[in-house]
Amino acid sequence: MQADAAWETVATERRAFADLLDPLSPAQWEAPSLCGAWTVREVATHMMVGQTGTFAGFLSAMVKARGRFDVANQVLVDRRSSRPTSQIADDFRSHAEHRFAPPTMDWHAPLADLLVHRLDVIVPLGLPSDRPLDAWPEVLGFIVSRKAQMGFTAAGQPALSYRATDVDWTHGAGPEVSGPAEVLALALTRRAARLDELDGPGAAELRAWTEG
Repeated sequence: MQADAAWETVATERRAFADLLDPLSPAQWEAPSLCGAWTVREVATHMMVGQTGTFAGFLSAMVKARGRFDVANQVLVDRRSSRPTSQIADDFRSHAEHRFAPPTMDWHAPLADLLVHRLDVIVPLGLPSDRPLDAWPEVLGFIVSRKAQMGFTAAGQPALSYRATDVDWTHGAGPEVSGPAEVLALALTRRAARLDELDGPGAAELRAWTEG
């Protein structure tokens, strides 16, 4: 995927995420997500912190967090998550074409962030997965890359052979584990959901690592 086309996909997925958020009930906004202890509201807020924030705001969060990035991330989310939900959803539309990426990363990071965090929302809410699958090979390739595992995704992924059953993507060597692209992404980012959809001789090892 070329960079311009990838950023167009990011913009499309941001607008689609806004459409997903619009009809959520107050209870759904406050429901637990798959992303740690965050609610749906906090996940949605986190997804646009980079696009809506300032360098000064980031520095002040880092100072408050005493240099701990994960704590600073929570500070940034706390600052914006109390806004009306309509404003949180609108961030995805008004900044849809913003080309922010974390330092040392390119478009793969925001695209992976969008697709995985969408699952963090829809899976626990029981909402349908109705987005095109075209971007998943790129996202899965990023998730298993060394660059992504230096802070973006979980390190120490099992040395298995991975195969998506709904898109053209394979990776690695060893006992095979197969499943839909979304399910592989959830497992490889240590989201213990839909693990029963994994198959193959390597599935048990991946499940154990994901849940460990």
